[in-house]
Amino acid sequence: MELDPEQMAKVSNRLKRAQGQLAAVIRMIDEGTGCEDVVTQLAAVSKALDRAGFAIIASGMQQCLTRPQDADEEPTLDVAKLEKLFLSLA
Repeated sequence: MELDPEQMAKVSNRLKRAQGQLAAVIRMIDEGTGCEDVVTQLAAVSKALDRAGFAIIASGMQQCLTRPQDADEEPTLDVAKLEKLFLSLA
């Protein structure tokens, strides 16, 4: 299964922003910034990564649900795989 390039461009931009946020967290730690500020920024990075992961899963689900499959073709995402993907982000 190939993911929608338009959706993945948005995910890529989100991940690049998260990368910048993570660099800022590292810089804050290196500079001795207070714990509360560091944890707040780290939580923002974590949320951004989670949202990117969920966007990837949602795009994959949409493709699997809307794309007709051949009778002989195995489903690309079954319930167990979807559950495993969601739990990996939990």
